[in-house]
Amino acid sequence: MADQVMQEQLMGARGDIGGQLQLMWELIKSPFAVALLRLGVYICLIMSLMFFIEKLYMGAVILLVKLFWKKPEQRYKWEPIPDDVEMGSSDFPRVIVQIPMCNEKEVYKISIGAACNLSWPADRLLIQVLDDSTDPAIKDMIKLECQEWACKGINIRYHMRNNRTGYKAGNLKEGSKQSYVKEYEYVAIFDADFRPEPDFLRRAIPFLMHNPSIALVQGRWRFVNADECLMTRMQEMSLDYHFTVEQEGGSSTHAFFGFNGTAGVWRMDAINEAGGWKDRTTVEDMDLAIRASLKGWKFVYLHDLQVKSELPSTFKAFRLQQHRWSCGPANLFRKVALEIIRNKNIKIWKKVHVIYSFFLVRRMVAHVVTFVFYCIVLPLTTLIPEVEVPLWGSIYIPAIVTALNCVGTPRSFYLLLFWVLFENAMSWHRTKATFTGLLETRRANEWVVTEKLGNALKNKNKPNTNKVAAKKNRFELVERMNFPELGFGVFLFVCGCFDFMNGKYGYYIYFFPQSIAFFIVGFGYIGIILP
Repeated sequence: MADQVMQEQLMGARGDIGGQLQLMWELIKSPFAVALLRLGVYICLIMSLMFFIEKLYMGAVILLVKLFWKKPEQRYKWEPIPDDVEMGSSDFPRVIVQIPMCNEKEVYKISIGAACNLSWPADRLLIQVLDDSTDPAIKDMIKLECQEWACKGINIRYHMRNNRTGYKAGNLKEGSKQSYVKEYEYVAIFDADFRPEPDFLRRAIPFLMHNPSIALVQGRWRFVNADECLMTRMQEMSLDYHFTVEQEGGSSTHAFFGFNGTAGVWRMDAINEAGGWKDRTTVEDMDLAIRASLKGWKFVYLHDLQVKSELPSTFKAFRLQQHRWSCGPANLFRKVALEIIRNKNIKIWKKVHVIYSFFLVRRMVAHVVTFVFYCIVLPLTTLIPEVEVPLWGSIYIPAIVTALNCVGTPRSFYLLLFWVLFENAMSWHRTKATFTGLLETRRANEWVVTEKLGNALKNKNKPNTNKVAAKKNRFELVERMNFPELGFGVFLFVCGCFDFMNGKYGYYIYFFPQSIAFFIVGFGYIGIILP
C-alpha cells in the first residue's frame, strides 16, 4: 500500500520540478538527514555539558579562592627588598627586561620609557630591546630612542636581527644567546604596547627570590583603550574573564596556567631547564609554560599586579590575533599531549587539568560547540522538526554560561547580549583556526604582528581610528569582506524566517540578531563606537 502511494506521488510530481525536489527530500530526510542531525545534537549536547561543567567548576574554584584561599603573599614566602644605604644594591638580584618588537612605530617610545622607569637599581637592571622591524626608518627611530635613554645613564642595549626566523620566539631566543645574559637571574618580558608601573619588579621578584620552586610570576593585563569601541569592550569582557577566573584558578589549585607572553617575570634557570624558547608553534609562551611545568616548576598569578596594554582596535588586527590564539594551542596540543601523559614529574590530577581542562575543553571544545551547535545544528532543527533539542541544552545551559562570563567585567553586564552575538559570529573563524592547528595545515604557523595604534585615551579628541580606517577602505569593500560569515548570516536568516512562519520553538528571536551579527562581521564593520 505504501509503495502504491509513493508511486502515485511520483507520477503526480513528474511534471512539477518543485514537487519532485520536495519528494526527493522526503525520501532521504528520514533515513539520512534526521539520523545525522540527531547524532549531531547528541554530540553537541555532550560538548555543551563538558563546557558547562568546566565553567561551573572554575566558578566554584574562584569563589572559594576569593572567600577562603590565602593571597599569594600568604601562600608563598614574600618579603619586600629593603633599600639599605650601607649594603647598596647588593640585595637586589640582577634582572634583564626584554622588549621584543617589530615595526612598532606607534608604541615603541611608551614601552621603552616604561621599562627604563622601573624602580630598580641601575647597576642591577638591563633593558634589552629586541628589534625585528623590517622598516629601516622605524629601526632608526627605535635605535635613537635607546641611545637617548643610554645617555641618561640607563643600562639599555639595542639588538636587531636581519631576519624574522621563529618570529617572537626566535627574537627572544636570539636575545637570550648574548653572552652577558648569563649574569642575570631573572627576565621580565613586555610586549611593545605594555607599560609596567615603576614598582612592578619590586612586587614580583620577591616571589622568585624566596621560593626556589617558582619559575614564573604573571601580572594581569589592563587596557588603555577598552572604551574605544564596542569591539574593544567585547575583548575586555573575554580577557577579564580569562585573567579573573582561568589564570587565578589555575594558579591557586595547580600552580599552573599558560604564560601570556608578556607582563611576566621568569627565572632564567627554569627557562634553560625547560629547553629555552622554541618556534614550533605560534604560541611560544604557552609552549614554554607547558615544558617548564613538566619539569616540576610552579607558576604564580598576581591579580593585583596590573600592567597597562592595548587591545586591537581594528577588526583585521583582531581576526589575525584570534587566528593565532586559536590555532596555536591546538597545534601545541598535537605536539605535547603524549609528552604530558608520559611525564613522571607531575601528579595525575595536574595531567588531567592540563589535557582536559586547559587544552581540550577551553581551547578546542569551547570554539567548536559554539559554532557547530548554535550556528549549524540548532538552526537545522527548525528545518527538520523531527529532531528536537531539550530546553536545558538550547536555553538553560547557554544562559548560565553567558552570565558567568560577566564575572571579570561587571561593568559590562548590560553588553552581555552583544558579547554573545559577537562571540558566536567569531566562532567560525576560531573553529577553522582550531582545526588548522590540529591538522597542522598550511596556515598553522602563520604569524602576523598585531597592529597597535598608540594610547587611545590620549587621543579622544582626535578622529577615531576606526572611522579613519573605514574611510580609507571605503573602496576596498571586497577586500574586507568575509564570505563564509556572510553565508552563515544568510543561512541563519532563512532559518529564522522558517521558524517564525512554521516553527514552535521561538528560536527566531535568536536567529535574526545572530544573522545580523554575522553580516556585520562578514562585511568587516565591527568597530561600533560607544556613546
